Amino acid sequence: MKLFHIQIRLLFRWLRYFWRAKTIYDVHSPFVADFVNVVLEDDRTFYAFSEIEFLREKLLKNKTELIIEDHGAGSKVNPSTKRLIADVAHHSAVPPEVGQLLFRLVHFSKPKTILELGTSLGISTLYLASGALNAQVRTLEGCPDIADKALHHFSVLNRTNIQLYKGKFEETLPKALADWRQLDFLFLDGDHRQGASWHYFEKCLEHAHEYSVFVIADIHWSAEMEQAWTRMQAHSRVKLSIDLFYVGILFFRIEQHQIEHYTLIKKSWKPWRLGIFGA
Repeated sequence: MKLFHIQIRLLFRWLRYFWRAKTIYDVHSPFVADFVNVVLEDDRTFYAFSEIEFLREKLLKNKTELIIEDHGAGSKVNPSTKRLIADVAHHSAVPPEVGQLLFRLVHFSKPKTILELGTSLGISTLYLASGALNAQVRTLEGCPDIADKALHHFSVLNRTNIQLYKGKFEETLPKALADWRQLDFLFLDGDHRQGASWHYFEKCLEHAHEYSVFVIADIHWSAEMEQAWTRMQAHSRVKLSIDLFYVGILFFRIEQHQIEHYTLIKKSWKPWRLGIFGA
């Protein structure tokens, strides 16, 4: 029953997002139009997708039990301290469309330094690292059992540009950022409490520059996360935000003189925007 209520609330949030969402035909900014074409609308299959999704298929069948240490908001679906790898892969790993979006976004922005808060089993990390093979990728995971599995997956897929920090974010984040003058790309997906999300956002912002890209996961996961997202959008350094429902993307481009906030969706979801139905 609890899961049903969660799904109903998410459905209402998605319908609200769908109602507001615009397509590329409503975009007038050249930069955002380029983003939509290269990141959102690109349906090409890249070399890394199949091997990462093959790993996911194996994880979804893995009945090995893990001891869970959750330092964030916890799971709404299964709050148990023992969970199967298959359950973690099903409920915690980013879905294929989000992983592939991250790959394309990294490919688009070409970062040299990538930080992820919330490794889980490493699916999202592998997409990030595969999109920028020459980048330094640092990822933080609070649960030792899950972190060890992720490290194994990085080794199996031979991604040597990933460094994992194991432990509570408040302890590992300063270490991960210590010797980086600039943070080019952030994927924040590890703690869905508003205060914690804002705290980590601010800490990472200290290392951001005008071409940094911050990706915030699950911005509509709860009312609390929606409030955190709204607060991030309103930050004085944010010049452009893009709401894609499952993730929100923040840009700090100084040349963006007018602050803009977009809610975007693929054009195939709203074909009437083309005018083919007379709209």
